[in-house]
Amino acid sequence: MPRPRVPDRRERILDAAEELVLARGFDAMSVASIAGHAGIGKGAVYLEFAGKHEILDALLQRGTTRMNDRVRAELGDHPRLSSAYRASARALSDDALMTAAFLDDRGILGAHVAEITDGRYRDRQQRVVEWLHGLQERGEIVPDVDVDALALALSSASIGLLTAAQLLGPFEPAQLERAIDTIGRMAETFERN
Repeated sequence: MPRPRVPDRRERILDAAEELVLARGFDAMSVASIAGHAGIGKGAVYLEFAGKHEILDALLQRGTTRMNDRVRAELGDHPRLSSAYRASARALSDDALMTAAFLDDRGILGAHVAEITDGRYRDRQQRVVEWLHGLQERGEIVPDVDVDALALALSSASIGLLTAAQLLGPFEPAQLERAIDTIGRMAETFERN
């Protein structure tokens, strides 16, 4: 007689894997440790995923969806540039896994970072550029701004905010929030009223 299926098995595996990758790093994580942390058998993990690389890919996809859903719930489908930057930066800074992915943090993502050659990070940046072009075409941002440069500037500002504590020393969450708001205010200069 087959064993009963574990309810929400895939999500339990992903939840356990996310906790482990953040605590130990991807390289130290194993399928067996994920199974143990999820309270299921190792074979059950393999019923859902081919291996730990596929688990991490699923975690990163889930994290991206989680961030996008948070921003969409806060702002709707057509936010202004400044509010979208603020909401995205807050969502990113509040999500340890996605911060690690955004920064290519080898301490958390380990060898996986070097193995990513499919262009996903370039694709992510290209989606920001396309979104900004759409805003410009709808007349929501000024026509004379170079959207490629604006996308690079906003992404670089986000990277700077995420690494500020490492480089400049610890700071209070309120300081990060004020910095995010300041960059949002700078982005307002590119919006058309």
